[in-house]
Amino acid sequence: MTASIITICILLLVGYIFDISSSKTKIPSIILLLILGWGVRQVTSLFRIPVGDLTPLLPVLGTIGLILIVLEGSLELKLDKSRLPMIGKSSLIAFIQLIVLSFTLGYAFSYFEGVSLKIGVINAIPLAIISSAIAIPSARNLISHKRDFVTYESSLSDIFGVILFNFIALHETFGMETFGLFSLQLLLLVIISFVFSVALALLLSKIKHNVKFTPIILLIILIYTISKIYHLPSLVFILLFGLFIGNLDKLNRFKIIDRLQPEILIKEVQKFKELNVEMTFLIRSLFFLLFGYLIETSELTNTDTMLWALGITVGIFILRAILLKLFKFPMESLLFMAPRGLITILLFLSIPISQTVGIANRSLIIQVIILTSLLMMYGLMNTKVETKLTEEPLEED
Repeated sequence: MTASIITICILLLVGYIFDISSSKTKIPSIILLLILGWGVRQVTSLFRIPVGDLTPLLPVLGTIGLILIVLEGSLELKLDKSRLPMIGKSSLIAFIQLIVLSFTLGYAFSYFEGVSLKIGVINAIPLAIISSAIAIPSARNLISHKRDFVTYESSLSDIFGVILFNFIALHETFGMETFGLFSLQLLLLVIISFVFSVALALLLSKIKHNVKFTPIILLIILIYTISKIYHLPSLVFILLFGLFIGNLDKLNRFKIIDRLQPEILIKEVQKFKELNVEMTFLIRSLFFLLFGYLIETSELTNTDTMLWALGITVGIFILRAILLKLFKFPMESLLFMAPRGLITILLFLSIPISQTVGIANRSLIIQVIILTSLLMMYGLMNTKVETKLTEEPLEED
């Protein structure tokens, strides 16, 4: 037990060094964490150190990490009229990429594996989603306009992807009744999200106990999990809650916000942000260390899936280049900001065994994650140093 605690502490401290050095090296800390986790696996195998089955921990850490990462990103986003065009366009880009990649790749799986289009699409969706868990922290050194675009796009890609995955997985037929019920669920969650956001903000402003932020985070995780049980698009709640309490200064003209004592609440929200950042780093680091540890070398070098992984990766960035050009966004530093990662793994693990496709296996998932992360690293390394002095509007003329 003592050795395990020492090992975990050392690995997390090394992960912290990766995190603070990434701005200088331009190497995303996620890649280094995966390599470190894989290296630990080789050491334990070499010296035959007994380690239990850690696989069940992966979805637990992944779910908590996803909640905290989307919350962290949404807390940083500022709502004002000047950003509405960017929000709209980033939403469209995220949605179009998801739909085109999901159904194109789903058709390919269906054709080559002899399964239904529905099963093909279910297996394709995880590979079509941009990972906010990797994209958001990797974009922290970009200028604010580009960083906001990456945060909106990747967070919305996660949300759209989970909604689409659940929608297709839970329905056998897709008629007007199905879409009507889905729209009603979405409207219901938006209303619930607003009510709970106000309630949690009120709780945040009223709690006088020394421990006040941890219960809020636990309640957020609880609400997310309950919403997920009833197949509601629960990430929408996380995004709306973060946007709500992160933009209180712009909402204080409403009477209901004025009753929340925004002058006090804004200070508490800042402390809440700081705690959330710390917890996000911890959970994200543990997740990718564990995922790296669970990677088998044979999965990395699997030639049966390598051509598929290369084809999927090329398709991802060709489509992305077309959309960035079409919507007049700069290619530099944004083209390769489309990594796959945490959400891809979570959805892949949630596919029922009866609906899996032979080619869409762990090897393919790992190879696509590694390839897209390496290309993101290449893009960051070839991006000029950007500072506030060089900050410019995101959209090209």
